[in-house]
Parts: sequence; C-alpha cells; structure tokens
Amino acid sequence: MQFLVLGYDGTDKDALARRQAVRDKHIALGSELMEKGTMWFGAALRDDNGNMIGSALFMNFKDREELQKWLDVEPYVTGKVWEKIEIKPCSVRDPWLFSKPREYYDKSNE
Repeated sequence: MQFLVLGYDGTDKDALARRQAVRDKHIALGSELMEKGTMWFGAALRDDNGNMIGSALFMNFKDREELQKWLDVEPYVTGKVWEKIEIKPCSVRDPWLFSKPREYYDKSNE
C-alpha cells in the first residue's frame, strides 16, 4: 500500500533543537528504507522563511501494521519532533520510478 505521511514539527522554542538532535538518525533510517523500496521520496516542509517545519514522505508498506512498525522506531516520532502526523493512503503514478521495476507492478495488477 502506498501512503503519504505528513509529519508536522512542534512549534515550541525547542522544536528545531529536537529536529537537529535526531536528524542524522532520521536520514540514516530513510536511506535504509529507500534501499528496501519502502520509502520512495521524502522532503522537508519549510515555512516562508525557509525554516524546516515538518516532513512529507511517500512510503510503500504491505499494510498499515508495517507502516506503524516504522513509525514506532522513526527518530522524528521517538524524538518528539513531529507533533502531528497525517497518514493518507495514496496512489503514486509510475511507482517503479522509486523502487521495484515496472514489471513487478504490471504483474500485480493481473
């Protein structure tokens, strides 16, 4: 299943410090997930001044249970960076651009 995950940072005075404290772990986990084909694309959300205020991630998990297992260890969750999380099932056009080859998806639709 494909999911759009939107994580919104806290707005308190320590929010950026919490983000910076676990950012390397967040990036490392994201790299692992990209290698597995579980994370397709991620972006930092920014305010009009260019400050990071959240994250947008396109993810591919077998089901919501697998997605929850990731959230349980995601550094921006465990480090209390994301104050609010929205999860939306989605359909990514041409998902083979991000993970498995197109043939995998063509066969799964038969």
